[in-house]
Amino acid sequence: MNILDHTKINAERHAGKVALVTGGSSGIGLAAAKRLALEGAKVYITGRRQSELDSAIAEIGHHATAVQGDVSKNADLDRVFGLIEEVEERLDILLANAGGGEFAPLGEITEAQFHKYFDINVKGTLFTVQKALPLMSSGGSIVITGSIAAVKAFPAFSVYAATKAALRSFVRTWSVDLRGRGIRVNIVAPGTVVTPAYKTELGFSDEQIEQFMAQTSEITPLGRPGSADEIAGAMSFLASDEASYITATELVVDGGQSQI
Repeated sequence: MNILDHTKINAERHAGKVALVTGGSSGIGLAAAKRLALEGAKVYITGRRQSELDSAIAEIGHHATAVQGDVSKNADLDRVFGLIEEVEERLDILLANAGGGEFAPLGEITEAQFHKYFDINVKGTLFTVQKALPLMSSGGSIVITGSIAAVKAFPAFSVYAATKAALRSFVRTWSVDLRGRGIRVNIVAPGTVVTPAYKTELGFSDEQIEQFMAQTSEITPLGRPGSADEIAGAMSFLASDEASYITATELVVDGGQSQI
């Protein structure tokens, strides 16, 4: 099912809202940015590579705006939120999606790998959310991209899994910190979703991707991997007024893979 079929889109769902999607130039982030734009939001995206941002903006359309930046660098985040404050004066939806990972078995993990992914996934998410808060008011929604790796073991993936477990913990605590402000914070935990990062970050070949997808299909109740569009649909729901009584929650979107 292609949830971005225009006949299935509610063009008023996020009408008049301002949204930021970090890591919005490819994969799940790009799918989410496209969906929010089709549903009426004015969308800003970030990413580290300008060429990918340019391609993403052309694909999103709907007057989306790209701001080059690395979420692990506070100066870049300040520039992103400074622009949004100058142009929009507010932010209604934050999808803190930027992240990454790579395989390294215990015994071969380097200090550089540890710092790289904790800086992007944990530090980057923390300060993205913290710097967004002054622009957000009651009715605002924060959605973070987690992973079933936070609760399900995958070989040689411990650093990535630990970063995603930290994000799940953040969401619980932040929901309490935000009590009384009317800002909701939730996390989406995707299962296997093949994105360009499988090649650029994980170093998979086409053959390895096919094998991995086949293995996932065998152990997943729905019998297939997920799609970036399906994760985007879950994120859009959590960001919407339809989810107005949902906070501190992890929404698992994995075809049942982690539940059996």
